[in-house]
Amino acid sequence: MSFYGKNIVITGASSGIGKSIAEHLSNKGFIVYGTARVPENYPTPKDYSLISLDVTDLKSIRQCVQELIDKEGRIDVLINNAGRGMTGPVEETDIDQVKALYDTNYFGPVSMIQEVLPFMRKQKAGTIINVTSIAGYMGLPFRAHYSSVKSALSILTEGIRLEVKPFGVSVYSLAPGDFATDIASRRFNAELSKDSAYQNTYKQQLELFDEHVDTAMDPIEVALKIEEIITKKPKRIHILVANKLQRLSVLLLKKVLSQTQYEKLLANHYKL
Repeated sequence: MSFYGKNIVITGASSGIGKSIAEHLSNKGFIVYGTARVPENYPTPKDYSLISLDVTDLKSIRQCVQELIDKEGRIDVLINNAGRGMTGPVEETDIDQVKALYDTNYFGPVSMIQEVLPFMRKQKAGTIINVTSIAGYMGLPFRAHYSSVKSALSILTEGIRLEVKPFGVSVYSLAPGDFATDIASRRFNAELSKDSAYQNTYKQQLELFDEHVDTAMDPIEVALKIEEIITKKPKRIHILVANKLQRLSVLLLKKVLSQTQYEKLLANHYKL
């Protein structure tokens, strides 16, 4: 069965991982539509279309999906990649910013799924890939809100997968580790009070986060794994793309170590 030539929608494809996925899949013969809030702010891609979409705006979502249906007649693959980063101690992170994080990283993907599913059910086929994060496998210090929202999207994937399987729709989560992108420049960092008890520790953590991104893997690794999911339909629901140490930490150490031992391991890693 040929998978190439299928229509693919990738949210958040103006830069970073989303852009790498869009470029790779279009070069492989897929018909790719990437999205951005303001496509005019970015160079016009050569091999795929970059269209307007705000995943926090239901009207924008409906217009985008209907536009694609009118043009292509179907949507074969939805890749929920749009998201924002966040760091900060739980105590001092503005709650409105936390809600905005959930609007983009959780309710956005849910709204996209709700909008495309009727068409996928009608065509009796479709693939949905939710891009989560390795942070969703563990509660990371000073990234607890981000960890929680990515974990929520991962668990949603498990539940909806069984709901839509009878209609020929497959759902996966793909969790990247640290990748070399511009996410640090687009991440929300909490503003602490002048007398914050977290001031020195948080500053150290921000430097460490940026260091991890600067020395991270190439986003093409995520794009290759996405292609594999689309074409091979693996039996696993959750798929991890990360370096050896991160995979070891999530897939083995968290399972075999006690909570106390694992927390000590995290504390040493993050120099806490």
